[in-house]
Amino acid sequence: MAKILIINKFYYQRGGDCTATLALEKLLMEKGHEVAIFSSRHPQNLPSKWEGYFPSEIDLSSPSFKNIFSALTRPFYPREVKRRFLQLIHDFQPDIIHAHNIHSYLSPYVVKLAAKEGIKVVWTLHDYKLICPAYTCLRDGKPCELCFTDKRYVIRHKCVKNSLSASIIAYLEAMVWNRKKLEKQTNTFISPSHFLKSKMVIAGYNVDKIEVLHNFIPTEKLQPYLQKGDYYCYVGRLSPEKGVDDLLKAAKNLSHPLYIIGSGSEAERLKKEYPQENIYFLGHQSPEKVIEMVQKARFMVIPSIWYENNPFSVIESLCVGTPVLGANIGGIPELIEVGKNGFLFTPGDIEELKQKITDCFQTFDDSYPFQDIADKARDKFSANTFYEQLCNIYGIQQ
Repeated sequence: MAKILIINKFYYQRGGDCTATLALEKLLMEKGHEVAIFSSRHPQNLPSKWEGYFPSEIDLSSPSFKNIFSALTRPFYPREVKRRFLQLIHDFQPDIIHAHNIHSYLSPYVVKLAAKEGIKVVWTLHDYKLICPAYTCLRDGKPCELCFTDKRYVIRHKCVKNSLSASIIAYLEAMVWNRKKLEKQTNTFISPSHFLKSKMVIAGYNVDKIEVLHNFIPTEKLQPYLQKGDYYCYVGRLSPEKGVDDLLKAAKNLSHPLYIIGSGSEAERLKKEYPQENIYFLGHQSPEKVIEMVQKARFMVIPSIWYENNPFSVIESLCVGTPVLGANIGGIPELIEVGKNGFLFTPGDIEELKQKITDCFQTFDDSYPFQDIADKARDKFSANTFYEQLCNIYGIQQ
């Protein structure tokens, strides 16, 4: 069995990259591999026997000189990260390094160090950071690909937090950790969607170094619920790129109840602007409650206006037999078979979205075989399916 070192900048349930990291660690250990973790320290981190190797936390909200200095220098030459990472490599002797989200709080420097030590490096891409210094390929509420060919646009448009200084740092980071260096130091990039792979290739990355491998989830915890309710739901952050405004504009004059599950920067504004009786803001909910709500929903909506990669929310919904109405953008269309497990609509088209909501209620009625949706998704996104493909990428025996 192989010894695998997983790297992610956080080690607690925070976002999609953390979900993937924690699930991968559990899967590899269940399959008999030795697994070590390298992350940054954080008060919410899960307990780990490897935490003694973790470099100190960077608190971006603190104005102290130490935090500012660390935030500015860690992306480029992180001395503490280097020291602790090399110690972990020396002590653990990994066969494979599997990187996830490593920018800012750690650094691509770890990939350089691993390559220098002759260790195979696999890197799962959870966003567009390698081709868009601002991560999202989104500017002024619309997709943007200017930095695919010229990273100076991130400065020109102040794409990072609308801050010139933050955008300059992002530009310098992109220059230091450029495509040629990262391709040389990484054996294989894993793209969770064909869409992300296509954008990486447009930006100049070698198509032969990128393998598509969809995210997986522990399907044994996601049982189908075939008695669907009379409501539909949204699950996710309440932030501009998620397109929740468009969903609420479409929903406010419809009769069916809409449940909004999640919190974020837009929460209070949306509650004030959409006080309709058919719209319910449930806020942050426990993972168990979220799954219960999705299980019983007639369908789920993902109205994003940005390039979603391979959203866990869609995968979870399909695995419990709940159809998905998704924006036709990013990696979302790869997950939806129109008329079978959901529908697609043009991002930002409110009238089309209204019509598709109506279509979903008509198509996915009580007689619909929701079990078929669950069975197909649970096979496609199972841990075993993922593991088989991952072993091929690692170049190891199952």
